[in-house]
Amino acid sequence: GSVTKQFSAVCILQLEEKGLLSVNDSLQKYIPDYPQGDLITIRHLLTHTSGIPNFTDFPDYTAIMIIPSPLEKTIERFKNLPLEFQLGEKYSYSNSNYILLGYIIEKVSGQSFEKYLHENILDRLQMVNSGYDHSEKILAKRASGYELSSGGLVNTPYMDMSVPHAAGAMYSTVEDMYLWDQALYTEKVLSKASLDRMFTPFLGNYGYGWVISTAYNRKLISHSGGINGFLTHISRFVEDQVTIIVLSNFSFAKSDSIALNLSAIVFGEPYEMPKERTFIEVDPAVLDIYVGQYEIQPGLTADITRKEHLLFIQVQGQPAVGLLPESETQFYIREADATLTFMKNEPGNIPGAMLHQSGKDVPLKKIK
Repeated sequence: GSVTKQFSAVCILQLEEKGLLSVNDSLQKYIPDYPQGDLITIRHLLTHTSGIPNFTDFPDYTAIMIIPSPLEKTIERFKNLPLEFQLGEKYSYSNSNYILLGYIIEKVSGQSFEKYLHENILDRLQMVNSGYDHSEKILAKRASGYELSSGGLVNTPYMDMSVPHAAGAMYSTVEDMYLWDQALYTEKVLSKASLDRMFTPFLGNYGYGWVISTAYNRKLISHSGGINGFLTHISRFVEDQVTIIVLSNFSFAKSDSIALNLSAIVFGEPYEMPKERTFIEVDPAVLDIYVGQYEIQPGLTADITRKEHLLFIQVQGQPAVGLLPESETQFYIREADATLTFMKNEPGNIPGAMLHQSGKDVPLKKIK
């Protein structure tokens, strides 16, 4: 999933170190007819500040994700759409940015993203159990992805990995990811100057393929990933040289929460053991009342949809996750270890909901 993005960012910075590109280059240099390509830079793409719409949010995405898609074809899906905000004005996570970076890597290097990745990162670090995924390729001990339906566990829907490309098509193991983590304390893949730039937070605390924040009063460099049937997370407490890596082949796993609790154990901080929860079945007619668009904060929304007997919530720029009913109004989000409680001010009228996570309450206002 999106843990791939940090590898793509390193590829870009390696090419810059080789003098083959600059993060200040305009997109027009690589795709001459891209609208506003003279203003959009590689840095905008790396930091999700381009305003380019996220193609994985498009209504037909689940239909097109099963079809092999060359980079040019994927880019055509969002190329001529208007930007969602002025360049550099704000941060908005968009997989489209890293699809474009994948295109630039291939154009500049003269190699496929997969081949460049292997020769310049994976082979160099002896990450022998990592690569660009191909469903037809036989991998020893390959994990299958699962998700939850109203009838229990099911195989996740198929996705052709040419679609996520440099935004999310890699596979790996915990052991290989640890080799990657350790290499980032050295200059095996990038110079210290480039690493420092990659780990410098920009808007939304996003650097180049990483989120830079703090936890337990410590500097934290991290990123999560989610793709059909899989959830991933890497947390790097760089000042302590402590790394937490969570890879799950269940799309309802709480990878972020697991990583946070494991790091709490390492640092002697309070944490809660997972508790067993009981879920009920809610009448689809009741669920339909909650369907709509909710505002989390200005410029950031979440869509709630129903599929059979389950509700799903999709925060802008993120994959959809299930809402598991504990009552007719309270729903549990496994991935975030959070609860979402819908509020009613009169029958059939839902003004909003309250998200409770990590001891904090975040109101969501229904706007559609």
